Amino acid sequence: MSCVPSAKGFSEMDLAAEPMEQFARWFAEAVSAGQPEPEAMCLSTATTAGAPSSRMVLLKRFDVRGFVFYTNERSEKGRQLAANPLAALTWRWAMLDRQVRVTGAVSAVGGAEADEYFATRARGSQIGAWASAQSSVVWSGSLPVPAGATPRAPLDAAVRAAEDRFAGGAVPRPPHWGGFLVVPSHVEFWQGQPNRLHDRLRYRRDGGDWVAERLSP
Repeated sequence: MSCVPSAKGFSEMDLAAEPMEQFARWFAEAVSAGQPEPEAMCLSTATTAGAPSSRMVLLKRFDVRGFVFYTNERSEKGRQLAANPLAALTWRWAMLDRQVRVTGAVSAVGGAEADEYFATRARGSQIGAWASAQSSVVWSGSLPVPAGATPRAPLDAAVRAAEDRFAGGAVPRPPHWGGFLVVPSHVEFWQGQPNRLHDRLRYRRDGGDWVAERLSP
């Protein structure tokens, strides 16, 4: 499918009553269109001083509550969310020339829910969750790397140790690995249009209700 702006606009009449219902519609259309990894999203967090950082993660579930992803809670994003529990999410579905942007508060997913998801992961990914001290420095030195240096060796050794530890048995969820739920306060649906006059329709939470707004492109 061509990645060009749609000749068909996106109007207020197209919006579902709730943003999660609208997201479900667009997500299903992205899947049907063959969009590679439609669940891939940019997660943006910030320190308490406001210094931002972004990275790509995978959406693992969405429902009426919001959007769920999983990570090492000791990682940079995990530490930032613990100190400043606000986040922004962005999906770019190029095959449909669409974006979705979300901002909202973040809370931890319950342990039982995290256990259930962790049990569905491939064993190699489960081992990796134990072996990797995510975001920590594995190697530091000058470049070019000296001949014979093995910068990845500590990580490889940690993987082997985890494999030996759980050999022949199930791999439990590490206590420092869990899920986060982003509860949206704003959800924007962006549809590309000619001449950069894009359609931008946003849901904004107002108390217990959702207000629909059109934004200037």
